[in-house]
Amino acid sequence: MSDVRHFDAGQGRPGCGRAPLVDAITMFLAREHASRIDEIRACLEQTLDEAGPDAFETLGDHLARAGSDWDYYPRDPLARRIHHALADPVLQRPPQVVGLEHLDMIEGQPVVMFANHLSYSDANVLDVLLQRAGATALTDRLTVIAGPKVYSSVRRRFSSLCFGTIKVPQSTTRSSDEAVMSARDVALAARRALQVARDRLRLGEALLVFAEGNRSRSAQLQPLLPGVARYLDSPHTWVLPIGIVGTERLFPVGDDSLYSDGLISLTIGRPVLTGTLREGARRDRRVIMDSIGFAIADLLPESYRGAYSVVSPELANAHALFSHTWH
Repeated sequence: MSDVRHFDAGQGRPGCGRAPLVDAITMFLAREHASRIDEIRACLEQTLDEAGPDAFETLGDHLARAGSDWDYYPRDPLARRIHHALADPVLQRPPQVVGLEHLDMIEGQPVVMFANHLSYSDANVLDVLLQRAGATALTDRLTVIAGPKVYSSVRRRFSSLCFGTIKVPQSTTRSSDEAVMSARDVALAARRALQVARDRLRLGEALLVFAEGNRSRSAQLQPLLPGVARYLDSPHTWVLPIGIVGTERLFPVGDDSLYSDGLISLTIGRPVLTGTLREGARRDRRVIMDSIGFAIADLLPESYRGAYSVVSPELANAHALFSHTWH
């Protein structure tokens, strides 16, 4: 799925012919899953047959529009079914999910989920694992905050259609290549994307934010960006920390293949209300986000904790807020 030509419908936009779609996906998976490629192709073909021909047209429309503006893009039912159907052949070791009991507190409530960011597969893995664990009420309202690179190729756009996404500009301190923008353009786009995110929260959706601003190349947690606290302006919004382990081996940074070696785990922390964090931090965005950083790190093995493995003097207030709020 690395080229739009794989999806050419003859109408000047990405379409989804059945055979090109099957070929593109199997080619992507063939390198590391050659021994199971017949199983993968059969699973994929069955999923597409069950979806019906109209699903291809809808997917083509969604692929054409995704990422065209700083806006919300809905999930595509066929893209989601394909990813879920291929999870078994790709994830050969059963992943672990811990902390599902914490989801009862946020059922039907506006929530912003914060997770560490290890690979482009993180949101997809989270969606699949939660759905498998029975948390469909949460995954059905999942909306991911996504930077421009998520929409930079047909393959990435296809993966982004497993859930709702909101295109947001990348921080000028973390952007590179096609994501680079002027400070003025970043500010304008960020204002637009923030309003869209607030609208989705008011509709009861669950936002997933990777607050480091980009993937970690060492698998260690990087400092969270203070500006992300803008999503937490309502005191009645829940904050849910999540720790992800193992996806850096599933889809390594700089690689173009999916691997199946290594265990993947998802640990869900206890949710807290935004109002509690804002009051404890005296509305200091840096303190709020660093306290969330400690909450994420608390769910990770020590080797993953990175910037939040040690309580430096600069992080003392944030650690105190984390200890008071989550412990």
